[in-house]
Amino acid sequence: MRISDFWRLMDDEFGSGYARVLAGSLVLAEVGGRTADQALAAGVEPRKVWLAVCDVQDVPEERRLGRDIKIKDGSSPL
Repeated sequence: MRISDFWRLMDDEFGSGYARVLAGSLVLAEVGGRTADQALAAGVEPRKVWLAVCDVQDVPEERRLGRDIKIKDGSSPL
């Protein structure tokens, strides 16, 4: 997972404003007692940070991969 994917998931789940507040203030034990911002800056893999946020915020399993993105022309992405 890239950092851009992390932020897309955060924005989709929490909204862009609240996502930034959470990332800067919510301390995550799973990433060494750091905030998401601190963990990412320290080089922790974004997927690990995202899953730590999900655990603390009780994000259901079915939403941890993000929203389904519709393809404009209706064709299959595969």
